[in-house]
This record gives sequence, C-alpha cells and structure tokens, in this order.
Amino acid sequence: MAEAIKYRKERIDRGIKARSDTIYMLSSYRELLYILFPRVLPISFLLLSPIFIGGGYWGKVIFYSCTFALLALSWDLLASVGLISLGQALFFGVGSYVAGGFNFYFKWPLFLTIPLATFGGALICTFLLVPVLRLRGVYFSMVTLILPLLFDHLIETLEILGGTHGLLSLSPFPSHWMAVYIAVVSVILCLFGFRRLLHEDYGFVLRGIREDDRVVMAGGINIYWYKAQTIFIAAMVGCFAGALMTHYYQFVGRSAFALDNTILPLAGVVLGGSGNFAGSVLGTFILVPLSEALRALGGLRMALYSLILIIALATLPEGIFHYLERKYHQFERMVSI
Repeated sequence: MAEAIKYRKERIDRGIKARSDTIYMLSSYRELLYILFPRVLPISFLLLSPIFIGGGYWGKVIFYSCTFALLALSWDLLASVGLISLGQALFFGVGSYVAGGFNFYFKWPLFLTIPLATFGGALICTFLLVPVLRLRGVYFSMVTLILPLLFDHLIETLEILGGTHGLLSLSPFPSHWMAVYIAVVSVILCLFGFRRLLHEDYGFVLRGIREDDRVVMAGGINIYWYKAQTIFIAAMVGCFAGALMTHYYQFVGRSAFALDNTILPLAGVVLGGSGNFAGSVLGTFILVPLSEALRALGGLRMALYSLILIIALATLPEGIFHYLERKYHQFERMVSI
C-alpha cells in the first residue's frame, strides 16, 4: 500500500527567498504572482484611477493627492539620512514662486518654468539649509519650520512677487489629463526610484549616517556632503510638486508657504509608515481624499479628521503599510514533507 504523502505549512516568502530580500528563486507562476502583486497593484491604481474617476472634482483630488505624495516622499528621503524636516512648505513654496515668477514676469512657457523651478528651486533650498547641517535633532527641524514663515512675511512686508495678492493668470496645462498623468508618473518614478536608491551602496551610506554618523565619519566619509546631496534630491521633488500646483491653479501666493503643506505630508507619512516610501504614498492617498470627503461638515471636519488619525496611530503605530506588508508575508502554503 502506497505511503500517504505528508504535508506541512510553510510561509510563501520563505520558500522563494534566496539569501536576500530582493533576490528570489521562482518555480511557478503562483510564486511570480506573489512577488508581482504588491508592485503591480499600486502602479495600476495610480494609472487607472484618473480614468475611472474622470476629470471632475475628484479628478482634481487625485492631482492634489499626487502632489502631497511627492512632498511626503521627499520628507521620507530626508528621514532616511536622519534629517527630520518640518519645512516641506519651504520646498513647495520656493518651487511655486520660481515657476510662477518666470512665467508671470518673463512669459516663459510652463515646459521651461517647471524644470527651472525643479532644479533652480532645489539649489536655493540646498543653499539655505547647508549652513545648518551640523545642527542635530530638533534644532534642524526648527530651522526648516522657520524658513517658510520667514519667506511668507518677507513677501507680505516687502510687497514682492505680487505681495499679498500673489501672481495671477499664469499659464495653465494644455489639459487636465496631462497635469494629472505628469503627477502620477512622477509619483511612480520617485517611489520606485527612492526604494531602489536605498538598496544601493549609496543608500547604505545614508542609512548608516542615520543610525550612527560618527561611525561613518570614522570611515573617512564626509557625511555633510551626503546630507547636502539628500537635501538637493528631496528639494527637487518638493519644488517640482510646487511648480505643478502653481500651473494647475494658474496662481501662486503666500499660501504656498502655508503650514498645511508641511503638516499634511507629514501626517501621511506617519499614518502610512515611514522608511520604505510606499507607506508615505499610501498614507497621503488616504488622508487627502478623506479630508476632501469631510469638507462638507465644515468645522466638524477637522475634529473627525483628527479623531480618525489618532485612532489609526493608536492602533497601528508602525503605520498601515507595514501592517499590511507583515500580513501579506504571513501567507502560508502546504508543501510535501
């Protein structure tokens, strides 16, 4: 009589990992789908959601979500090297005013002002923050918080760049769909580009600086040069988001330096989970539509919004994405002994 085959439970990821979290040994289409599903799902959602939602009010919400997701990604990149920023509004505002200023005063088209705002704005932000790179912890955060407030008051007091009225009648995108898909593709490229960057040797240096910068310095590495590069990359993403929003609204004003442009991306990172960039995007795409859905409640909206955020943080302090990721890797299959 044939001996009965015995089975045991095995986690799917343990059966396909090959000594690394990024190298796998696949033997079936089922295992391939297991690897591709969490990567294809967010790309499909980002690319298809504007089509299904359309170009109305909620189509604009998708655009807003993408711009705030870019700010959240830039915050997460700074955190990967140990720089805790409270000044995403600085990146957003500088990018907005550079794009709006060149378009308003020199009539340059948006296809020139947006790249100029991305790189030129990043240089301005880096130049402002490099002198304070030696500050640690809360002191660096305080400087990043003060700078956008300083620019806000300078514009108001000196009546420059439109003063309190702002710069009006800027060049719009040729179509809503172009603006949305530029934002969507930018989020996808930043998300997977930053994740890839942190798995390279360059990313290992950044994480080493975050964990113990003195050990990295003892190895002969100039940590301030790496921090300056990280600020420049993060600032490029934030300035690009500000330039996109400026031409989408066809207006730029002091509200570009508002504290909301710092708090909302930061709340998205905290809700989704920091450290892997996907949590930043997930948290932002939850908070921005949620805040818009509750807008009809008026003053009660902020109370409910805050309550939902507190409950989420109390129940899932690690972040929603890390919880979902852990549960996904706990899927089991039956294998023969």
